[in-house]
Amino acid sequence: MRQNKFSMPLPQTEMPGRLQAQFAERGIRMTQQRRAILGVMETASKHLDASQILRKAQRVDPSVDRSTVYRTLRLLKRHGLIDELDLMHINGEGHYYERRLGRDHIHMACLRCGKIAEFVSDEFEKLKQQVEKDCRFRVLISRLEIGGYCSGCRATK
Repeated sequence: MRQNKFSMPLPQTEMPGRLQAQFAERGIRMTQQRRAILGVMETASKHLDASQILRKAQRVDPSVDRSTVYRTLRLLKRHGLIDELDLMHINGEGHYYERRLGRDHIHMACLRCGKIAEFVSDEFEKLKQQVEKDCRFRVLISRLEIGGYCSGCRATK
């Protein structure tokens, strides 16, 4: 297993190349443009919108165009490999994309500076189980966004 700079093992789902491997497992044709887009998604350190994905992918392959980015994002969503988020509509109606990891998480959006933090909780997992049990509803995907002020913005208030 690959190590990050803090010598902590990276989970298999976060290792670079994983989206490309999942494409191959599903028999989806890999093009040079898709490879550039997947590379951007795999190495992103924050949530990206389609324009950011386009700019970064064009640095790798200048032939990537906007329609290819949107078609690839739609394909990734359809196969459950990425999530599309609106993140409290911090930047208008912008949508952001992130790799789907093995566990659902909560997004906390600072309403002042726009910083997005993620929070993973066993209690969130228990809540989903309770919803399934009490409502007789099979949860396949869950999203929770919380808006407020980060510690930095609270300190400068």
